[in-house]
Amino acid sequence: MELKKIASFQVDHRTLQKGMYTSRVDRDVVTYDIRMKRPNQGDYLSNGTLHTFEHLFATYARSSRYQDHVIYVGPMGCRTGFYLLVRGLSEQQAIDLVRESFAFIAKFEGEIPGAKEAECGNYKEQDLPGARLVADDMLKKLQNWTPAMLDYQAAHETV
Repeated sequence: MELKKIASFQVDHRTLQKGMYTSRVDRDVVTYDIRMKRPNQGDYLSNGTLHTFEHLFATYARSSRYQDHVIYVGPMGCRTGFYLLVRGLSEQQAIDLVRESFAFIAKFEGEIPGAKEAECGNYKEQDLPGARLVADDMLKKLQNWTPAMLDYQAAHETV
């Protein structure tokens, strides 16, 4: 079997900026790359922050007005962001969903959904203050984000 280079490995991570991008489109499923940290810069999401963010982002997105369109919300293994897979949303609606989710996370207080021993395989490793800080930072970055900015080319520095 020949291993093919997947789309996300074809993006130049040396110049990729924080933001939200269309990673791939598979028929009617759109995968968004929500890049919260610049790749390979030594600043990554801690495991606790990433884990808490996952619980809150997935719970909010699957409870939102767009819940029927959300297929998957999950962290990147490199700890620089998240993937969001949706069906039947416009690009603007996807941006709105991410902004609304991050606003929810930035202000969240209380018990983290799904973070009890019976509900989670690593329930003790959580960092709500860290997740709130990252969400607030990304809200500022995505404040004026437009569908035209979803192209990876917008993610590269001018050289």
